[in-house]
Amino acid sequence: MTAITNITTLYRDREALPLRTRLLFTFGAVAALHAAAVVLLLAGNAAGSGAEPLIWGLVLTAYLAGVKHSYDWDHLAAIDNSTRKFVAQRQDPVSVGFAFSLGHSSVVTLAGILVVAGAGMAGQFMQDGTTGNLVLGLIGSGVSGLFLLAMGLFNGSAFARSARAYRWARTGATVDPGDLEPRGLVALLLARPLSRVRRPRNIYVIGFLFGLGFDTATTIGLLMMTTAASLAGVPPFALLALPLAFTAAMTLCDSLNGVAMMRMYRSALEDPQRRLGFNAVVTGISAVSALFIAVITLGGFANAAFALEDPLTVWLESLDLGDAGLLLVALLLAVWGAAAVKGRLAGSPRH
Repeated sequence: MTAITNITTLYRDREALPLRTRLLFTFGAVAALHAAAVVLLLAGNAAGSGAEPLIWGLVLTAYLAGVKHSYDWDHLAAIDNSTRKFVAQRQDPVSVGFAFSLGHSSVVTLAGILVVAGAGMAGQFMQDGTTGNLVLGLIGSGVSGLFLLAMGLFNGSAFARSARAYRWARTGATVDPGDLEPRGLVALLLARPLSRVRRPRNIYVIGFLFGLGFDTATTIGLLMMTTAASLAGVPPFALLALPLAFTAAMTLCDSLNGVAMMRMYRSALEDPQRRLGFNAVVTGISAVSALFIAVITLGGFANAAFALEDPLTVWLESLDLGDAGLLLVALLLAVWGAAAVKGRLAGSPRH
């Protein structure tokens, strides 16, 4: 009981822990998920079913699917914009990516367990056109679209203030770090909807709701692969390793993305006078990406909910933004790299 009490106390006081310790806990949890997937894989192979090469191939495929899924543009937009909000509130949100990814992959893991257990419910939800699939899809797309719209508007307000402060700084005016925080009508209107998203752990619920729609080919493909492997006689432990490997890969990549964005935004706030331009550009990119995905998601929601047949919502509903996430990552890294090089050149002594 003493150990449990100590762990509980440590969890409650986690925000007072050093940043390095919190990073260690976050990536320790990611490592634990990897270890659990390996244990299940080895347990499945120990059954001696004769399908060991198939099992290894399926688990590797599931892991790579998790890596790819973590770079979907809607995931990146949710993590990046949430991180920007927490950093603006002077928090160190080391676990935003992990919490979002764990929430999203919880849906996949639960569905995988239902498949292994032989429940027909999971198969019904995976089939296009069924009532269950439509309801879950509407919940997932509705929540994700509204959340990204709110975060996009919130960070759009921050971008407007950053751009204005950058123009002031170029004229020689003094810039206060508070000038970078979103204020005004938009921030006031969004204060109440976003008030419940106070800590990185709250993003778990957002990630879970994002995942309810089984909205990507990657997720559906993983569950269909689990179903086919079950029918082929793959041992249950090995089947459970598939969604867990998917979860381990996605939590790793999303955690790395969240930490990278935290460092990026913190560097913009630590020296606002020198980094105003960088802050404005990165915040603008995140806000535009969130609004862009929100429009696409809500357009698809309207198309599915009201059975619309107009060209615009039909086109929005058909868009696949999986590969576009890599472009967003590359763009943000390029901006970060350019800012770092410019900062080094500005700080180097002149002869």
